[in-house]
This record gives sequence, structure tokens and C-alpha cells, in this order.
Amino acid sequence: MHLYLLSSRVSFSPPVFWHASSSATLPFPAPATAKPLPPPSSRPAKSLNKCALECPHFQSCSGCTHELDLDRPSVVDEAAEFFSKLGVSDFTFDSSRLWEWRCRAKLAVRGSSATPLIGLYEEGTHNVVDIPHCKAHHPRINAAVELLRKGITALRILPYDEDQGTGDLRYVQMAVTTHNTSLPVSDRYKNGKVQVSLVWNTRNETSPSSEKLTALAQFLWRNGGPKSNENIIHSVWANFQTSSNNIIFGNRWRHLLGETDLWEHVGGIDVSLAPSSFGQANTRAFDSLLWKLQKYVPRRSSVADLYAGAGVIGLSVAASRKCRSVKCVEVNKESKLSFEKTVERLPKSLDGSISWHQADTSAEPLSWLMGSEVVIVDPPRKGLDAPLVDALKTISFRNLKPMPSTDGSQVKEEKRPWVLRARESSVYVRSSTTSDGPLVLPQTLIYISCGWESFKEDCKALLSTNKWRLEHAHGFNFFPGTQSIEVLAVFQRGKVANLKKKKLGKKKKRS
Repeated sequence: MHLYLLSSRVSFSPPVFWHASSSATLPFPAPATAKPLPPPSSRPAKSLNKCALECPHFQSCSGCTHELDLDRPSVVDEAAEFFSKLGVSDFTFDSSRLWEWRCRAKLAVRGSSATPLIGLYEEGTHNVVDIPHCKAHHPRINAAVELLRKGITALRILPYDEDQGTGDLRYVQMAVTTHNTSLPVSDRYKNGKVQVSLVWNTRNETSPSSEKLTALAQFLWRNGGPKSNENIIHSVWANFQTSSNNIIFGNRWRHLLGETDLWEHVGGIDVSLAPSSFGQANTRAFDSLLWKLQKYVPRRSSVADLYAGAGVIGLSVAASRKCRSVKCVEVNKESKLSFEKTVERLPKSLDGSISWHQADTSAEPLSWLMGSEVVIVDPPRKGLDAPLVDALKTISFRNLKPMPSTDGSQVKEEKRPWVLRARESSVYVRSSTTSDGPLVLPQTLIYISCGWESFKEDCKALLSTNKWRLEHAHGFNFFPGTQSIEVLAVFQRGKVANLKKKKLGKKKKRS
């Protein structure tokens, strides 16, 4: 789909609707390899002034949990010790950008028209803390928030009142794109543009307050769009939500002004991200992780990308490693549109088969593992679903039975409803390459984790049966200012000692 801008005359483009479940990055070269971490005891004592946050909102805002040593949260030492005990000696940690790293933010809007509060909840409460000078936000997010604040006041927009369920504007999502090929690479990040999504407290665009929504969108576009002096707004969207629960987004979206598609360049490919789809907040750190991940995928291999979202990881691997086949599996059907648009920009020279399937990996997990030499998992914070862990622990040729092909061809008449539903919503990119048969077993498991505690449990479970061995582990600082760590762990099938013994047994004696 071609990108486009509206004319200088402020008006609404033809509306674009779709339904979403209520439930990116930069054209940088591959980053330098991080150095292995020395043992904690051999490192110098931390400096009290090293890499300090120095944010005026720290005491009241719940977004960050520590001010000092942003480049090395204490959880890194715990992770290094954990992996060392499991025999991983090359654990590395990439701290990436420490300030102004957040390119995607969901903020609550409360207060009054005269004094709007736009920010996060205070810890343990629903009292919104105004954070106009957030040190984690990309500067363009702070600038867009300030512009929104002016619009609320000038147009007398009513912020949402949780107790009464009244008001107009409930939340705002700010998403920054830094993908602008007209600028030098060094200037793209600081000159990012913001996609603004206004969560409006009505069922749809025909409500009595829709005129206010129109006026606010036009205010943002007139004062922050391409014809303004600021030139920071990429596009304006509306989401309609009237539920009294804590779910931010409703099911109905409408594109109002600006470009319809937000693009980023991550892991070597252009990625389309709809406002309703999941996107990593720290685009630079995510880019570093993808470059690291790609080297663990053998060229021309067959890959299954589970918990795939819009398929960013799987598609980046398909392009960089020239995979024979890549199947992306995701439960959220709204990721399908972004996947389709991203596929359109993949290199035309790719001859592997690529597919996206809307399915729950916890139902019949073997059907997604079979036929793939490499399995990539990127689960939510809670970790892998128990049925998938069990399948990975027990998978072998003995407990496999012939399964329907996932490339769209029919092996036999399929009657299981969950399989039929997955096929109906699947996307296939055909090629002359034949994917592996259903009895090919995964040899490599690449686990991306945003939940350290759940990862440790999953890791221990996978290693408990000696079906997998942990070979590499790397940490990434996706959320500086917090005690969190993003982990990239690489497992291989089989026990090291057994593999060596088997090879020695096949060695021929010299005469």
C-alpha cells in the first residue's frame, strides 16, 4: 500500500475501519558484538553518579524504579550467575540507549480542561501523575504531549473522569517512527514523527462529541503536521472505548489525518505497525537483539515463529538467512494486516515459503513444531504456555503422528474446528521451495523473554529432561530505569556428552 499525506487543507481522509482485540526500528548497521561480562567480584564498585536518570518525575511516577546505574540494573548480575551455573560462559549484556529511548507510550488523560494531567498512574493508585519532562520518552513524544495539552485547553476537551464515567478523552498512545529515508541515518532518530491515537469515550464517530474529536485532530495536525513549524505529527487516529474496566483500547479504530501506515526499519526489513498492533517501545534495543538472533539461525533452514505478533522476528530471519520456510503463529487476528503489508516490502529475490497463522500455540503445539528445524518463541511476560513446554520436553519421532501440512495443502480431510479456523485466517506467500516434511524435528530453540522469573522456570523445565541443552544467552536493556532484562537464549537439542559419544562410535579405525 502506498503511503500518502493529506493536502495542506485540513480535512478528513476517507475513514478506514477495522476491529481490534481489546486485550520498529532503525536502519542501523549491525551493532558491534557485546563483550562477555566479567564476574561480579572483579568489577569496580558502582559510582553513585554513573548513568543517573535525573528525572524530575521519579519520586511520583511509577514508570521507573531506580535512578542510578541505568546501564546495569542489579538483575544483570543475577542473570550472569544463573547462566554461569548452567555452563554458559559467554553471557553478554547490551545496554543500548539509556535516555530518550521510549518510542511508544500509552498515557492516561485526567484532570480538567484548564489543567489536564497526561501521564502514568501513581504506584498503587489511579491518580495520574503528569510527566511533561519524562527522561525515558523520545523528545518528540514529550513535544506531542505538550501540543495535545494545549489543544485540550484551547478546545475545552473534557478529560475522562473514572468515578463518573464522563468526559471525552480517556487515553492517548504516542508511537514514534524514525524511518525517514530522506534524512541521513544519523539524523533520523532525533527527527522522528509521532503517530497520535486518541482514545475517545464514545462508542463510535457518530456520537454527539465527535465534533470535539474532529476539532482536536485538526488542532494537532494544523499545529504539528507537515505544514507547521513543529512538523512532529505523523498521523492522528481515534479509538472508541466506553468500557468501565482498565482496558485501554476498544474494538473500533478510525484513521483521521496523515499517513495510514507507520513504518520502521528493524532487523534489516521495513515493518508496518498499525496503532492496534504490538510494537516494541525501545526500537534501538530491539534492533540490536534481532541482529544478534539472526546469527543463530542456519541459512536455508525451516523456521517456526511462535507468539509472532505481526511476524517481525520471523520475517527478518526470512530475509537475512534466506530461509526455506517461515511460519508465523499468533493468536491476535489483528496482527494479520501488518504482516501482509510488511511482506509486500520484503526483497523480491526471496524464494522461501512464508505464512502467518492465527492460532493459539497452546492448542495442538506439536502441529507447529513439526516440520521446523528452528523454533523461535517470544511469549508474553508470563512465559510459555504449559502445553508448549510439555511438547518441547517430550517431542521425539516416537510420539509423532502424521499431521496436516501447514503450507495450505490438504493431506487428508480436516475436521478439527481450531485447525479449520486457523486455515481460514492464514496468509501464504507461495514459492517454488518445498518446505520440510512433518517429521522434521526442531534442532534449535531460540527463546526471547521479557519476564525474567518466568524464563527461569521455563529454562529449568526444558533442561530437566536432557532433551535440550543451553548454549548461549544474552541480555538487553529494553527498559532502562527498571529492574527488568530482555533475554535471548539459544537451546540445542540433545545432551552434549551423548552427542560426542555417538560421533566417536562412528569413527573408523585406520589400517
